[in-house]
Amino acid sequence: MYSYVTRELPVFISDNFPADGTRQSIMGHSMGGHGALVCALRNPGSYRSVSAFAPICAPSQVPWGEQAFRRYLGNDQSARRDYDASVLVARQPFHAPILIDQGTSDKFLAEQLRPHLFEAACKQSGQSVQLRMQAGYDHGYYFIQTFMPDHLAWHARALGTEA
Repeated sequence: MYSYVTRELPVFISDNFPADGTRQSIMGHSMGGHGALVCALRNPGSYRSVSAFAPICAPSQVPWGEQAFRRYLGNDQSARRDYDASVLVARQPFHAPILIDQGTSDKFLAEQLRPHLFEAACKQSGQSVQLRMQAGYDHGYYFIQTFMPDHLAWHARALGTEA
């Protein structure tokens, strides 16, 4: 998915739609939220903004991530660091603030998502992050639907397309 999102999809959009390829943003949910963070951190010149809903923030430190990394990257720990948002942001911050929304009633929060690890890595590197812990929200549709307008406005400001 990484090469598809960072290389193939932008070319497809540019070739088939009236889009400005110099003004891109990226967002995602859960593993896709982590993917959005990784894509932005590894390709800062490609994206003006990044946001995530309940991302897996430190996959090298949680069961879901360990399982996925083992399947896709094998046992090479150095390869895993290139796909862990908390490791990446500690090394090199993104050029703009990052927005993350996380529900406090998300059953995956403590064991799998662990946004406090990403927040600590951001602090270490001087990265501005807005981690909004949303009381009573879980991992599902209503959570995303509720805060999607905020994320769209976040990206619109960064892209210079605010109404």
